[in-house]
Amino acid sequence: MAIARKRQISLVGTPYYHCISRCVRRAFLCGEDQFTGQSFEHRRGWVEDKLLSLAKVFCIDVCAYAVMSNHTHLVLYVDDKKAARLNDKAIILRWHKLCRGTVLTNKYIQGEQLNDAEQFFLNETINEYRTRLSSISWFMRQLNEDIARKANKEDGCTGRFWEGRFKSHALLDEAAIAACMAYVDLNPIRAKMANTPEESSHTSVQKRIASATEGKQPKQLLRFSGVPRQHMAKGLPFELKSYLELVELTGRCLREDKCGHIEDAYLPLLERVNICPENWLKLTTHFTRVFHGAVGRPSSHASYCENLNRKRRSNLSNCEKLLA
Repeated sequence: MAIARKRQISLVGTPYYHCISRCVRRAFLCGEDQFTGQSFEHRRGWVEDKLLSLAKVFCIDVCAYAVMSNHTHLVLYVDDKKAARLNDKAIILRWHKLCRGTVLTNKYIQGEQLNDAEQFFLNETINEYRTRLSSISWFMRQLNEDIARKANKEDGCTGRFWEGRFKSHALLDEAAIAACMAYVDLNPIRAKMANTPEESSHTSVQKRIASATEGKQPKQLLRFSGVPRQHMAKGLPFELKSYLELVELTGRCLREDKCGHIEDAYLPLLERVNICPENWLKLTTHFTRVFHGAVGRPSSHASYCENLNRKRRSNLSNCEKLLA
């Protein structure tokens, strides 16, 4: 039985989550139909554009993504503190970029006077919008529904385009975040859709590399803020240069089938999170097969399950083996 989403997502435990959406019929929905020769590659661009536009509206940052032929991988950071800081008008304006809103929200934006009863219901609506803007479920709903409508219109059909539920993994610590991001960024290479990260179309790593050549970081993605420290700006707790080197070295090892031949000295990120090269390769090639729930060290699992009042700890043996 599927676990309710509210029992999988705990922002007290971690703001980082890996989400996967898969097409219903699995083949030729976003890629190329080998039987008819018809290409649907342009739909990958739809997903990427919609994803990055939603990140500007929601209080959710995109850490990594890869749009594949029949599924998408996202690593998201939920910034609920930002949602709490935004004033009422900002919340309504953001939501109006997604939906029309209500009669009361439109009256408020237009500066019309509201009576006490209207103000009460408006406050209730604003609180609901504030919650939605930091909700992964609403983020994925807005993303997948828009793509499904476009694809069905193009195909001249109705019905589901995506599977009913997206899968999610809670990423509980730095090791899990780094492993999952590398797994996502290297998906096209493993699927033989690209030879190098910079050639991997519709991926976050391609966008990061393109910006890095100009000495910048892409504004659409969550920034790398460097080595973790007590007081640091919001961002991924790694060095950008180290991460790109990590992806390149791991990818080269995968392509040339040299499992376990990478020296620790060439992987400063792995040295910091204490994952040996053999375990790292397993994590970055079989992440979704090895893990089916929250991912992190055993100590991180304990607090995560405690916050959600969960007695069973899935993945614990694999986490102990690969991340401890």
